[in-house]
Amino acid sequence: MAQLSFRINEFFSSIEGETSFTGFPAFFIRFSGCNLRCSYCDTKYAYDEGKNYSLEEIINRVKNSGQRIVHITGGEPLLQKGLFFLIKELHALGYIILLETNGSFDIAPYLLRKVYIMLDIKTPGSGEEASFNFENLKYMRSQDEYKFVITDRKDYEWAKLFIEKLNEAFEDSIINFSPAMPELSPASLAEWIIEDKLDVRFNLQIHKYVWPNMERGV
Repeated sequence: MAQLSFRINEFFSSIEGETSFTGFPAFFIRFSGCNLRCSYCDTKYAYDEGKNYSLEEIINRVKNSGQRIVHITGGEPLLQKGLFFLIKELHALGYIILLETNGSFDIAPYLLRKVYIMLDIKTPGSGEEASFNFENLKYMRSQDEYKFVITDRKDYEWAKLFIEKLNEAFEDSIINFSPAMPELSPASLAEWIIEDKLDVRFNLQIHKYVWPNMERGV
């Protein structure tokens, strides 16, 4: 196999700010490049900025971090050729891996035991509603999680209907509803969820509350 090279925007240790892993320390690998342009994207700097690293260099950074959880994000990490080999190597070393993806690429190759898929389903407010790969729904396991970023009431109703129509696909799964801030206040989304008695998890990016003035490395 030719020497693998990965385009990385940044490495950093932080706390998990979202999903059911919220609050745990983790080592983050943010890959460069994304095939989508969501209206509320908060990591636009990852579209193009980055440097190339070998698989060995990345593994060494993970080991040196001392963290148990490795969070793979972007950009869109599934754009990276050879990503499976990096994840397989980390999996073999015993790390817990959170793989965050925008839902447009096939997740089937990454369904390893300690790999937790965080699958984003784009709402109309994102501007990328049509990007979702519906084949991914049949691969999701109970350990994996869905994420809907909600920009307004229209997005909220759309997400509710999406779940209702495909109810079987979401059984026993954690579904995260996140407010796109500042477009939608957290209080409004929380109130809608409570009023409708939705079986979803209200999701906040708590790292932005811990480090409100930092745009990167959190």
